[in-house]
Amino acid sequence: MTSSSLRVLGIDPGLTRCGVGIVDVDGSRRGTLVHVGVIRSSPDAPIGERLAIVAAGIREVISAHSPQAVAVERVFAQQNTHTVMGTAQASGVALLLAAEAGLPAATHTPSEVKAAVTGYGSADKRQVQAMIARILRLDAPPQPADAADAIAIALCHAWRRGGAGAASAAGGLTPAQRAWADAERVARTYVRRGA
Repeated sequence: MTSSSLRVLGIDPGLTRCGVGIVDVDGSRRGTLVHVGVIRSSPDAPIGERLAIVAAGIREVISAHSPQAVAVERVFAQQNTHTVMGTAQASGVALLLAAEAGLPAATHTPSEVKAAVTGYGSADKRQVQAMIARILRLDAPPQPADAADAIAIALCHAWRRGGAGAASAAGGLTPAQRAWADAERVARTYVRRGA
């Protein structure tokens, strides 16, 4: 990792499968994969034990790779109350561990993340995986989808934090990165005009 890079841990929270992905993103918004994985717990285990497994897995990743920031997918309403509760609990664990480690943390909505990496807020999982492979110059899309989602969350956070001005060499950006940078410029102009 260079001094101008930002290392972000992205977390796709879940109890059965919690995706974790770490990327280094440099000043030109070019990403490099550092780590990707999935923390798994048995649906049959007690909730406290499952949360402890998720916490231990996230702690291990933070300790092994020393991220500078943590980004977690924001929990959104689902029809399955049981699923959303588990996701919210895992999200809370991730945010707590970031705070304990002294790391800045943020949450991003699924549509925000999809728009950042594909240019389209309603992209499907296959499209996200394909763009992650392209952005990070991987031979194959990361598997399973939870792992790819975690990487997408990390990239979204790094690009948003860096802003459009960080992309000085626009020719080196993917179409999705250019679209995101353009949208950021338009939003800043809109806010400056007081609209």
